[in-house]
Amino acid sequence: MVDFNQAQKLAAEALGSFFLFVTVVGSGIMAENLAGGNVAIALLGNTLATGAILFVLIAILAPISGAHFNPAVTFVMVLRKELSAKLGVLFVIMQLVGGLIGVWAAHIMFELPVFQLSEKTRTGGGQWLSELIATFGLLFTILGTVRFRPEWVAPAVGLYISAGYWFSSSTSFANPAITVGRAFSNSFAGIAPADIAGFIIAQFIGAFLAWGLASWLFNASNDLQN
Repeated sequence: MVDFNQAQKLAAEALGSFFLFVTVVGSGIMAENLAGGNVAIALLGNTLATGAILFVLIAILAPISGAHFNPAVTFVMVLRKELSAKLGVLFVIMQLVGGLIGVWAAHIMFELPVFQLSEKTRTGGGQWLSELIATFGLLFTILGTVRFRPEWVAPAVGLYISAGYWFSSSTSFANPAITVGRAFSNSFAGIAPADIAGFIIAQFIGAFLAWGLASWLFNASNDLQN
């Protein structure tokens, strides 16, 4: 097994977050431009691109950093003692930095103002519950596949997020870093800065609940009589 150093792990998190964010925002802009006002078609385009890039990025970068690209995932890995708290903080910083650069790169590619703030309102109990459930499901998917089918992590995450875009009222951000990044894009994928706190709180609650349930459910009992 190859042992990658800290700098390589941080670079993997930054690079993966860059491509994830540029895909989420860029495909949202492209979809909106081509859909002719049909929101369902725009969402479908956004969904397919996001699910596909997650598959690719996890397949390539998971052996280096674990391919988190998501502070909620990093948080759970710290809880599982698979990552130190110090390195976890550095992961989150790299996710945010790489991701924001990705957002700005998407704007440049589509010849939009680089620095923007979203005006798209996403708030309310339904949206917060949606993010809690979406993030719970994402972490539950990751922990379950890591436990039983590690070779399936990349397709499982890509497919889960693709489904989440459609079963959740919030379109399954399920990622505090993505939530922050989207606040800096007044595009199809955006979220108003005033609304990000509710999303992030719900996401971390969902991640914590998934960790708790998975810790119990995925551990085989030593009591053979049960």
